[in-house]
Amino acid sequence: MEYKLKSISPESVDAALSKVELYRFLNEPEEAESICQDVLAVDPGHQLALRMLGLAITDQFTGSSSDRYSEVETIFQQLTDRYEKLYYTGLLHERRAKAQLHAGRPPHTLMVLLEEAMRCYSEAEKIRPTGNDEAILRWNRCVRLIHGHAESDWHREMEMFEMGDTTP
Repeated sequence: MEYKLKSISPESVDAALSKVELYRFLNEPEEAESICQDVLAVDPGHQLALRMLGLAITDQFTGSSSDRYSEVETIFQQLTDRYEKLYYTGLLHERRAKAQLHAGRPPHTLMVLLEEAMRCYSEAEKIRPTGNDEAILRWNRCVRLIHGHAESDWHREMEMFEMGDTTP
């Protein structure tokens, strides 16, 4: 038996994308990713499929070096709407920082990722559609994350470093 991928019909794209949402809600991002790849094989520039593919991959982030950060960045750069490109790139950086935080990386080392996410959100906020405050909500989450984790841990780590930093 030959194992070859089969193509879905263009008419089934909407139904397939609704399944992507379902699989993401069920915490089955690999299945969601697979469906997005099937949609993109039929319609390579499909914007919703690109967004959902990037999100499905970020759902799989563990904070390890094997996480597919550059792949997601390439996917989000294919978005044609400038607001969405900025917003979703911000999500990439935020989710990367959170995954690394959960993996035990020192919070102060993640500041650059959170600051880049916030830069993206700030730029997205400037051009957001009327009534769309998603970038503001994400910005606020980053600020709360910094206040709740990074600042206190940063100060504690600096104190520990300075305590051990004596002249030879």
